[in-house]
Amino acid sequence: MNKIRAIQALNKKEIEQGISTGASWHTDYRDTAFVYFGGLPYDLSEGDVITIFSQFGEPVFLKLARDKETGKSKGFGWLKYEDQRSTDLAVDNLGGADIGGRLISVDHARYKARDDEDPDEFKVAWEDMRRKEGRPVSDNESSEEEEKGEEEKQRPLLPEEQELAKLMRDHDDDDPMKAFFIEEKKKEVDEAKRKAEKRERRLKHRSRESEPSRDHERRHKDRDDDDDDADEQRHRTRDGQREKRQPDRGFPKEVGVVRRDGVTTS
Repeated sequence: MNKIRAIQALNKKEIEQGISTGASWHTDYRDTAFVYFGGLPYDLSEGDVITIFSQFGEPVFLKLARDKETGKSKGFGWLKYEDQRSTDLAVDNLGGADIGGRLISVDHARYKARDDEDPDEFKVAWEDMRRKEGRPVSDNESSEEEEKGEEEKQRPLLPEEQELAKLMRDHDDDDPMKAFFIEEKKKEVDEAKRKAEKRERRLKHRSRESEPSRDHERRHKDRDDDDDDADEQRHRTRDGQREKRQPDRGFPKEVGVVRRDGVTTS
């Protein structure tokens, strides 16, 4: 409550003194597009928070703090805008606003993610929300999603997917923890899918590596056969040329012999 009053007093003073935007206290936070919010009713969901804050710009990140065991909202969190200037509007207009009978506080913040956090988990831009819902963002993604859907239909369900389907079908709808259990199981399904796709890519990679080896063996065999044919042809050519050059080695012609008595004999 004291922080809300302090921010309201700063804004009132700037208005009365006619302080320009460039000299406003907001300029100390030009390096961050995050705001911290607190005091929200516990029954508000992430969608409700986005609806409230989107009046002043497009949110691209939202982390609503929840109890790890029960999954219930703690009423505070951090939100990031696409445009940093939207933070000024949110701080000035939402700080001290009455929502669900509670006064909420909104202030500039410099958020730092924990080491074990997945940054993609809290993205809430239009494209990210479409992807989380399994809906295409563009025509290209639509065709890719259709192909992927066909592949999903053809492959057998993973054990985690079977468990998720059973949880959604059989778990008591009155259990307030059902939504939390489903979200946790969906994370397990996503992780199992990533591992399965990684194994499939590894197998395809090995298959592509072995294919060039077989082609190389076939090319090597064909080359050996061609070399053998060429050697045989050269061998025949050399034999023919050698036969042409070889002198006549038949019987010598008969030569007459002259005896002393002058008689020629054969």
